[in-house]
Amino acid sequence: MEWLQQLINGISLGSIYALIALGYTMVYGIIKLINFAHGDVFMVGAFVGFYAIKGWGLGFFPALILSMAFCAVFGVLIERIAYKRLRNATRIAALITAIGMSLFIEYGTIYVRGAQPEAYPAGVLPSSSINLFGAHINSQALLILLVSVVLMIILQFIVQRTKMGKAMRAVSHDMEAARLMGINVDQTISFTFAIGSALAGAAGVIFGIYYTKIDPLMGVIPGLKAFVAAVLGGIGSIPGAMVGGIILGVVESIVSAMGFSLWRDAAAFLILILILIFKPSGIFGKNTREKV
Repeated sequence: MEWLQQLINGISLGSIYALIALGYTMVYGIIKLINFAHGDVFMVGAFVGFYAIKGWGLGFFPALILSMAFCAVFGVLIERIAYKRLRNATRIAALITAIGMSLFIEYGTIYVRGAQPEAYPAGVLPSSSINLFGAHINSQALLILLVSVVLMIILQFIVQRTKMGKAMRAVSHDMEAARLMGINVDQTISFTFAIGSALAGAAGVIFGIYYTKIDPLMGVIPGLKAFVAAVLGGIGSIPGAMVGGIILGVVESIVSAMGFSLWRDAAAFLILILILIFKPSGIFGKNTREKV
């Protein structure tokens, strides 16, 4: 039953990618910006959770909520300082700014606290082996998967059932028409950044609990993989980001199980190349025509 164990591990890892990918896809759906600083918000969330657990003695869930709240505010500040003035600028200008903001956060963190890695304390979550159909499943993996799924369900409820969620969908469809209908576009964009950044913060804490080691540059590779997941699912599609993250995590887990653990990162970017060649719109994306 090793395949079941690898499947659970892959889905747990994929749920972390999905949480980060949701921030990419939501921001792109609203303002057509690839926020490459998003992976570094994930890193900041991991450190906030670490200091909350080790420094203040908080448990997993209080640390998770604190990290989400901090990253939500942090995401709004990034949007207000770096991106708001570039709403009408070219896409390349916004993209370069996003890359610059990413580097600023990474090396600003190194300047403030140093480059040394940290390790999450053991025993934050109960770790035991659960026998499921003959496979030994880590209880932490199941709990992490459950927390991730709950957060995704809450996000789907916010987007589909709340007034702000309707405003987000309206702005995503047609920003100018939404503004004419009385929707506060700036507030809606800030809310989108807050929600996406909060999910990235949650992913950071979950990642730290699951993999223990964190460092100021930890957001680079998971951030890029989450971007791959967003493109795979169809960038701009919330269900697509969820499905893309899960698929990517399962593929990585299978590649590692086959003895090619050194190729797991390559597998993620191979998926990106293939999806851009054969289905650029992604699994749930739609082909759109753009006038030039």
